[in-house]
Amino acid sequence: MGIRTGKQFIEGLKNRPRDVWVRGERVEDVTTHPAFKGAVEQLAALYDTQHDPELQDKVTYVVPETGERAGLAFMPAKSAADLRKRREAYRIWAETNFGLMGRSPDFMNVTLLAFWEARHDFAKGGQQFADNIVKYYEYIRDNDLFLSHALITPQNDRSKQSSEQASMHLRVVKETDDGIYVSGARMIATLGPVSDEMIMYNLPQFKAGDEDHALIFAVPTDVKGMRQISRDPYFVDAHENYDHPLSTRFEENDSLLIFDNVFVPWDRVFCYKQVELSNQLYSHTGLRNHTAHQTNTRALIKMQFSVGLAVAVAKSIKADQFLHVQQMLGELLGYIEHIKSALVRSEYESEPTEVGTVRPSLAPLQAIRTMLPYAYPRVIEVLQTIGAGGFMLMPSGADFRAPELSDDLALYYQGAGGMPSVERVKLFKLAWDLAGEAFGQRLVQYERYYAGDPVRNLAMNYLSNRNPDMQRLVDKALTLAGDPNGPVHVAEKATNELATEVNS
Repeated sequence: MGIRTGKQFIEGLKNRPRDVWVRGERVEDVTTHPAFKGAVEQLAALYDTQHDPELQDKVTYVVPETGERAGLAFMPAKSAADLRKRREAYRIWAETNFGLMGRSPDFMNVTLLAFWEARHDFAKGGQQFADNIVKYYEYIRDNDLFLSHALITPQNDRSKQSSEQASMHLRVVKETDDGIYVSGARMIATLGPVSDEMIMYNLPQFKAGDEDHALIFAVPTDVKGMRQISRDPYFVDAHENYDHPLSTRFEENDSLLIFDNVFVPWDRVFCYKQVELSNQLYSHTGLRNHTAHQTNTRALIKMQFSVGLAVAVAKSIKADQFLHVQQMLGELLGYIEHIKSALVRSEYESEPTEVGTVRPSLAPLQAIRTMLPYAYPRVIEVLQTIGAGGFMLMPSGADFRAPELSDDLALYYQGAGGMPSVERVKLFKLAWDLAGEAFGQRLVQYERYYAGDPVRNLAMNYLSNRNPDMQRLVDKALTLAGDPNGPVHVAEKATNELATEVNS
């Protein structure tokens, strides 16, 4: 089939009704429902970039085996230049939504590329599983399907392992010659209600006894027996674009997946009851290298946008004239340069894979992933601080349509330097949608946790440290002190003793 248009993406969703629930009602059509319509339109816009004559060569490539075009996130890289090309494709897509949609299709596309490169690891459970992951990568690539996933077990009792909560956690319940049947639940399927496919894999959490839970498999989103319960959406029908320019367009809905005796054919199973293989997925496949390259590129756009908003708000009221505001903004600008540097270094220090491709170096990318859970909330904190009480008293777009209010609005809501009130209010509304509304608070929580527990990630930075220069420099500095019992000190001691005897 090759690359799809936005229209084809939407038609695909319409033609495959799925069991999605929101606010107590089953959704008949996710493409028109207010909770999902904005995201569907934004995703469709991404697919349309693949057909834009000015962008096509930047966001797609020609697959040598088929002669058809596919998204660049699927492209195996042979060099650092290829990685830079892939990053440019990530950037173009991220800029269409200001980096606010963390689970755009390229995230899972490059995930499948990582699995394709690591097919030998999947073969540890049996060659058929390696063959399955290769075929599935090709299937998603060649049909340009949108893939979602859900990694997290239900948040019930974190003190117990999966086998102790088997009735709730996703597990195999029956095995046949044709495939397996699975039941249980998973969270959080971001954009799950509007995806084409679901792939289930796991965080490194399983222990002996959890074999029935150690599964990696994929199913169509409309598969029989899978239900999605969406979280309460932030979008409200009465919201105007002027008042909520971001949340009306870029909300990524999240859902709980419930599997009720769902059939999975063997050719869609990639790991079966292999605890060790499942636990080593992240460390052995290079998955984090590839996904961090995509997410950090997206995060760069998001940081540029949010820091840019903070600067714009400060300038609109001339708060940027104060030293402490300049200090805060200077801090935020530094975060942007950190991300840029890490991305370039990850490509410059790219590492080879077992299949003759290269992937980005993980260390600089992981450094940014561990920084963002603290850096992005700091950006929002600074934005809230600069806007201060001004965010609390902004009029609505409807107020500007009331002739009786026009003089008051023009006088009391104007910005510095003659900035018209309608423009200043528009800016503050935009900033508050990001910094104060529920939509924006989800984005803060997302950056804190999308890459896993930030505490564990920082601890992993320490435990996996491979920087010999640190200890080498410490050892070198220690030699400066010398040995208190060395020859120099022994001779000095003898001289002092002799002098003492002579003087006595």
